[in-house]
Amino acid sequence: MSRRAEDGGGRAQDDGAAASSARSRDVQTVQAVQLQDAQETRGVRDSKAVRDSRIERFTRAERYVHRVTATLMLTLIVTGAVLYLPSLSVRIGHRPTIALIHLYSGWGLPIPMAAGLFSRAYRADVRRLGRHSETDRTWLKKRAWRSERAHELALPVGKFNAGQKLNAAFQCGAILVMAGTGTLMWFPHLVGVSMRTGATFVHDWLALAIGFVLIGHIWFAVNDRQARVGMRTGWVTRRWAEQEHRGWAAELAADAGDEAVDRAARDEAGAREVGGAVH
Repeated sequence: MSRRAEDGGGRAQDDGAAASSARSRDVQTVQAVQLQDAQETRGVRDSKAVRDSRIERFTRAERYVHRVTATLMLTLIVTGAVLYLPSLSVRIGHRPTIALIHLYSGWGLPIPMAAGLFSRAYRADVRRLGRHSETDRTWLKKRAWRSERAHELALPVGKFNAGQKLNAAFQCGAILVMAGTGTLMWFPHLVGVSMRTGATFVHDWLALAIGFVLIGHIWFAVNDRQARVGMRTGWVTRRWAEQEHRGWAAELAADAGDEAVDRAARDEAGAREVGGAVH
């Protein structure tokens, strides 16, 4: 009797262990299915969000640098016109005050760009603006500045196209030259008459060239609503990025894919930890 009771107790323990193991496997199976469903749902949702989402083009620091620089540049243009054109100078008057405003605005123009270097995103964009590739040469050769021309040519344009890079290079160089020549004009005792005459010549004609370049810059901005929105708010639509800056959009998509893979790996690791605890 006792032996049969012991055999029955052993079988009961074996049955209980088997049932516990089966329940553990069922729990792990359910968790695996739930994880797979969650990943598939997230993938569909993320895919739709990627197509319809907006992406960041400029940070707050970059937008402030652009706004302050634009304000100083506009001030220089207005005060320079008053100082250069006799009709405006006579009508407005206060020439010494206008000259001081012009001088300090010119000296202050490099300050926001130098302050922007404290921003990591700004420094990254400066490096982008300084790199020229075969795509940029093709962009110029094929006249891809025309509306949607870059999209038709399927050029992998980066965050900035060749025109924007050339404009940035010209403006940076022109600002330094204008500051130097303007200083020589304001302090005539620093150099001789011939140097002052040359500085005045360069300052006047370079100011005219800057005016034409700024007109072109504004014209392109007026004809590209998303570009204006990006500079005002910092965000643009992904569709616009894929059409006008295909290479930059692909770079962002690759970064997003890497983040999604890392997130899925973390979710899977968490599910394994939960399954191990249940077991």
